[in-house]
Amino acid sequence: MAMTGSEYASLTLGPLLFNWAPERKRDFYFRMADEAPVDRVYLGEVVCSKRAPFFDPFLPEVMERLESAGKTVAISTLALATSARELAALRDLASGGDTLIEANDAAALSLLAGRPHAVGPFVNVYNEGTLRCLARRGAQRIALPVEISAGALAALAPVAAEERIELEVQVFGRLPLAISARCYHARAHGLHKDGCQYVCGADPDGLAVETLDGNGFLAVNGTQTLSHGVVNLAAEIPALRRIGINGFRLSPHSVDMVAVARLIREVLDGRKGALWAREQIARLVPFAPCVNGFYHGIEGAAFIAGNQPGP
Repeated sequence: MAMTGSEYASLTLGPLLFNWAPERKRDFYFRMADEAPVDRVYLGEVVCSKRAPFFDPFLPEVMERLESAGKTVAISTLALATSARELAALRDLASGGDTLIEANDAAALSLLAGRPHAVGPFVNVYNEGTLRCLARRGAQRIALPVEISAGALAALAPVAAEERIELEVQVFGRLPLAISARCYHARAHGLHKDGCQYVCGADPDGLAVETLDGNGFLAVNGTQTLSHGVVNLAAEIPALRRIGINGFRLSPHSVDMVAVARLIREVLDGRKGALWAREQIARLVPFAPCVNGFYHGIEGAAFIAGNQPGP
């Protein structure tokens, strides 16, 4: 059910996009279960199906730990299923169990039609008609594409309220921009996709891509292209709440995600100033600058600063 601006704002931990060692990934989720003030956690492999078997043995205990801590658990699908094996796995995921599934491509949307599900940010939801269509096919929650501006959000939020679904906006993390059948990470190391040696595991937040002048440009994560900058919309949360957005998503990185979650939660609850929280989050991210351009309707790599922060 969609909520008004005066009601509780939910905090979501989106799926981990990067190739971490399975034990590290397990311990990360254990800590998030025990310490992070998030309401729901999305598991599942979104980028590369070759990674999934390494973590699958840990999935039951991770889900149990999260649910025992009061978190709602959902499973995200691949953003691009291309092989018969991937499509078969998608069908199995869509047909079994009571766990909420987040669809990240058209194939998953088709398989989940008519039953409650979520829609991920890889699905193009840019207008009111698309939002209504997805809602009437069973979507309960939609994580909007990362490049949507405040003006577009203001147009979509009333429709979401009418359709009684919740919209989510990513407020922290590198922004997923594109997905491909080719593996850029393997190619950068002179390898083929089928013999990649899982080199993406060496870059826990993605492999930095620079311009010829040596400036940060993008990041590569296997078959995925991400922004170089890390979106930090802590300062925009009060405006998002006024628009009618009540779902806020964090994308996991190798920084202190418990601290990030606590700072965002404090802003959502009105316990700390939004500008102050934005500054604290920026200090937690050593590998890239913070950005917020898409929200302000300009290039995504831009950063609109605002006034000097204070607690």
